[in-house]
Amino acid sequence: MSYSGWNNQGGGWQRSGPNLQPHAFDPYAQPDLFRGVLTRRMIAFVIDLFVLSVPVILAVIFIAIFGIVTLGLGWALFWLVSPASVIWALIYYGATLGGPYSATIGMRIMDLELRTWYGAPGYFVLGAMHAVCFWISVSVLSPLVLLLGLFNARRRLPHDFVLGTVVVNNSVRSQVAQPARPY
Repeated sequence: MSYSGWNNQGGGWQRSGPNLQPHAFDPYAQPDLFRGVLTRRMIAFVIDLFVLSVPVILAVIFIAIFGIVTLGLGWALFWLVSPASVIWALIYYGATLGGPYSATIGMRIMDLELRTWYGAPGYFVLGAMHAVCFWISVSVLSPLVLLLGLFNARRRLPHDFVLGTVVVNNSVRSQVAQPARPY
């Protein structure tokens, strides 16, 4: 019988720990899952940065032309560009990392996939928080954030450790047994 983490196995009451699961992706048993992941992540980031910036640039051009047509009144909309850019980035990362592919457009092009440490696919809140933690870590550590990935076998970055995620090669992972979705 188990109540509140205590059990009566072996004739005495003892504290039972949580059901700890091992990591779903073992870098020593499956090294191909992590080969080239850091380089691919950097290229995927540049692609995603381009995807994120195109609508923002189009919005800025629209506001500039609208300001000329309205004799300067439309330029008051420029204050919306920064908050709208942040909202757009959170929606983009949340929807793509939480989508059926668990990858942004850049990650899909580079054949990468985000998974939780126990193998489940990403979800919207995890994707949005992944973006927030990434931008915080980059603003604090600059590009040095990539150095941590060189010193661990799963090539995880600081925001991956905080959120419990791992990025794997999708082409190799498709050959490995897929875990069931948690819902």
